[in-house]
Amino acid sequence: MIDLVNFRTQLVQVVNRAQENLATIRTGRATSALIENLIVTTYGGEAKLKVIELATINNEGPQTLLVTPFDPSVIADLEKALRESSLSFSVSVSGNQVRVKAPPLTEEQRQKYSKLVSQFAEESRESIRRQRDDIRKKLKDEFDSKQISEDVKYRQEEEIEKIAKEFTDKIEDLKKHKEQEVLTI
Repeated sequence: MIDLVNFRTQLVQVVNRAQENLATIRTGRATSALIENLIVTTYGGEAKLKVIELATINNEGPQTLLVTPFDPSVIADLEKALRESSLSFSVSVSGNQVRVKAPPLTEEQRQKYSKLVSQFAEESRESIRRQRDDIRKKLKDEFDSKQISEDVKYRQEEEIEKIAKEFTDKIEDLKKHKEQEVLTI
């Protein structure tokens, strides 16, 4: 018998990955998700840690993040990693804190990020389709080996489609919401 609970769990993971990927895309606002996974080489090159592992990240305003390291000795490494990131932020150090200011997005950048949102969403939909196709193949194999009846196969196919559509719709909602954020000035 096909495990639909496991199928649903796999699709929840696909949606969670999509949310994580979409959170890394810049919008008109500065968010901690943009920098929390940046890798910082610190402690004399001995450690490579994420920003979130080295500091707290707070919003100071719609365009500014305030990064406060747990250990003040890593502030120079933190500043360097933020400056060298591909996000083109303005970075300044004041005391034991680093201010990260996000410049407003140009129309060209907005279009580029909108395409990236669509790409992430399509990758997620493809993953959902692959998961659906895998479970449908298992269902067909069970039917072919006479482990389940045609009625059971039909009911489970309907349930599989219903679950896949539910999660595809969630991906579409995430995509629309993120595109709206990106394109709003």
